Amino acid sequence: MMQELIERFIPQVYEALEIGHKAVIHPHSSEIQNVFISGMGGSGIGANFVQDFVKEVASVPLLVGKGYSIPSWINKNTLAIVSSYSGNTEETLACFEQLLSTGAKIVAVSSGGKIIELAKQHKLDHIILPGGWPSPRACLGFSFTQQMCILEKLGIIPNELIQQIRSGNQLLEADSENIQEKARHIAQILQDKIPVIYTTDRMEAVAIRFRQQVNENAKMLCWHHVIPEMNHNELVGWRNPYQQMGVIVFRNRDDVPRNAARIDINKTIITEYTNTWIEVYSKGNNLIEKSMYLVHLGDWISMHLSIFRNVDPDEIKVIDYLKEELSHL
Repeated sequence: MMQELIERFIPQVYEALEIGHKAVIHPHSSEIQNVFISGMGGSGIGANFVQDFVKEVASVPLLVGKGYSIPSWINKNTLAIVSSYSGNTEETLACFEQLLSTGAKIVAVSSGGKIIELAKQHKLDHIILPGGWPSPRACLGFSFTQQMCILEKLGIIPNELIQQIRSGNQLLEADSENIQEKARHIAQILQDKIPVIYTTDRMEAVAIRFRQQVNENAKMLCWHHVIPEMNHNELVGWRNPYQQMGVIVFRNRDDVPRNAARIDINKTIITEYTNTWIEVYSKGNNLIEKSMYLVHLGDWISMHLSIFRNVDPDEIKVIDYLKEELSHL
């Protein structure tokens, strides 16, 4: 199932672009001065990508919330996007209910559930996503695309960024076979390792997404950090041999020169303690294209890891158990 869902990422993005184009988002009665996006898991990671994509061009600041509460500064000048594929995510619902009394411009994004019920009840703008996708983390294309389209329709980001999503998808189509081959090769190297994921600060969402997919699809623990911040702390932890660690670094040809130099120096230091160091360079002409390339590659790496490790990528019994236990409280 998960393999089929990853294969459907490219058509999903095209469908998401069409949904976003047709969505009706009304202007707000007050000037929008900030943006808050509430989402968890597969819906929340979409917001992380949006945060990365828009921070250098957005006309207002944007914050992602992943919990039960909202910031105290939210008011009538806030755009609040509530994103939950299922429509029943309890943390996102809690935030939604708090947002209703703030006067914020609220837009709901979901396939249904209580999120859409509340949006209709309060006559709020909402975008209904296609149902039937069994895993919210397989709906990343729907998630970040709709959030970007909302920002574009309200004049917070330029339309150019929406076009970059389309060109990013075209890149994935053209490079599909190479992505598969590269993903399989990397997974072979990492299958018996603990993945340690590094990238630069402007692409942290890519590292988070890959970490989450390795956790859920391959049933492996791993961690991520970003450069340059990790050079001020985690680098000191590389002090003893850790041959069980497999370092994978997501790089870009246009990384800040000082960060590129940091990665090269890190390699010299870290490869004293582990012989597994993998560098993956992105493809694309801009941040969105590069991120989409690395996301799709990372998804396929996690899928091949599940095959090599003989685990079911769809099984999430421990999360189901957690939700069941919480339902009794």
